[in-house]
Amino acid sequence: MHIGLIGGIGPAATDFYYRRLISTFASKKMALELTIVHADTPTLLSNLASNDAAAQIVIYSRLTNRLVAAGAECVVVTSIAGHFCIDTFKAVSPLPVVDMISEVGRAIEKRGLKRIGILGTRTAMETRFYGGVASAEIIPPSGQDLDDVHQAYVTMAASGVVTEPQRLVFNTVSRKLLKQNGAEAIMLGGTDLALAFSQQDTAFPLVDCAAIHVDAIVRLAIS
Repeated sequence: MHIGLIGGIGPAATDFYYRRLISTFASKKMALELTIVHADTPTLLSNLASNDAAAQIVIYSRLTNRLVAAGAECVVVTSIAGHFCIDTFKAVSPLPVVDMISEVGRAIEKRGLKRIGILGTRTAMETRFYGGVASAEIIPPSGQDLDDVHQAYVTMAASGVVTEPQRLVFNTVSRKLLKQNGAEAIMLGGTDLALAFSQQDTAFPLVDCAAIHVDAIVRLAIS
């Protein structure tokens, strides 16, 4: 299957998807067919902040038509923030959409987790991952912690680089969610959080949404 990625939102997330797809297909000794188109991070964040789903869907549709012309057989939005309008986009997309939210919900249910802290954009945190997890309680940061995580995240996503102060915000808030709120794991509710966390180097369990999404793309592509 020829995979189509809507990337750029943000650049680090696109790099994560690209590298993980390359390594996974190589490990299976299969050829990867892939086309990536570029969406603009500041535009997405502006549409997210104003909840302007219609404007973002126009962008997704235009980019997906490019993927159709390139021969893609499915489309993937490489951004959790970008999933704020995913249901509406699925209804009009010219290609099948691999929906991260439903894939993460299934993965969490399979793991049996019941209380999960979340980091990401304000919208992803306040909506508790867009209400997409039925089997567990999603716990966002509160007060200033929520503001700090949102600001650190959107700045990191736009730049494609994590700074030590941003990393400190993510780790400090994660430990509060674990110790004070009883979270069993921390959801990386923004695909660019791959810059700040990896399960190999993190002392607490993670729900890595981007990795779950890529694995679902692979299953679809080789089925």
